[in-house]
Amino acid sequence: MPAGYTARPMRLDDAATIAERSGAYTRALLGFAKHSPEDVANYLGDPGFHPTTDGWVVLDPDCRFAGSATAMSSGDGSRVNVEALSETPAIVTWLLDRAARRAVEVAQAAGRTDVLMSVAVIRQDEFLRGIVSARGFELGTSVHRMRITFDGPVPAPAAPDGAVVRRGALDEPSRRAAHAVLIEAFRGQPSALPRPFEEWAASRESRSTFDWSQLTTVELDGQAVAVTECNDNFVSTDNCGYIGRLAVVPSARGRGLAKFLLHDAFAVDAAAGRSGTILHVDSSNPTPAVALYTGVGMRPDLISDIWRRTITV
Repeated sequence: MPAGYTARPMRLDDAATIAERSGAYTRALLGFAKHSPEDVANYLGDPGFHPTTDGWVVLDPDCRFAGSATAMSSGDGSRVNVEALSETPAIVTWLLDRAARRAVEVAQAAGRTDVLMSVAVIRQDEFLRGIVSARGFELGTSVHRMRITFDGPVPAPAAPDGAVVRRGALDEPSRRAAHAVLIEAFRGQPSALPRPFEEWAASRESRSTFDWSQLTTVELDGQAVAVTECNDNFVSTDNCGYIGRLAVVPSARGRGLAKFLLHDAFAVDAAAGRSGTILHVDSSNPTPAVALYTGVGMRPDLISDIWRRTITV
């Protein structure tokens, strides 16, 4: 740490400052902010994130913000996702090392012998890429932020034959049915697997940009088989709707359900006056997801490379 600089645990009221500084940093790279203020506040307020142990803020000698980092762990202690923010190499290095120590603590508490630490780096960010590479991280995968911009009204699509569309998940049985679809659809993808039901539901309840009316379920023969979980994360910054999750169970794939749900979300967003729709996709997704999204007119406007390092406990 540079002389005179100090660090303290993160607080929930740091969200506005972090969003402002993150926005300035990413705007210089991309021309727009990667995160909205609401997105940052929701992340820090998530029940799975504990600011006093999982986040740090670095202050300069005049007590002004100089950097921050978060370390969000998976429920089983096998993975920790890190976000580090600073323009000073020594501070970024200190934050990554502090996050690594936290990752080890999490893994030890879970009785694990190692932990996978991941850092998302915007592809244009040569500064951060150089630091994580020098700290032993290796490129693992990439996450594409896909976007479609509407050039006029978007008609609502017709549901596929035999499909019943359920709008909203206003009671526990409907939420459990949607969660079961997510579990089955993402089984075998540890980094994408949702948290256990109670934790998943609590995290949605904590978000200012989410309402259970934004969850749509498709049923076949009375069984929930596909889900979209949308929110307003990018309304304030991009005037876009956001598809946080899109899932179809393996047995129902190939019947046009994913494409229907995409067009349905586009129509809902356009009717609400949004200029477009955004979602994120992992390029290593075993399903042909990227081709699906480009096939309906979405294009990447941001690519984040995921750098990984396995730490032995």
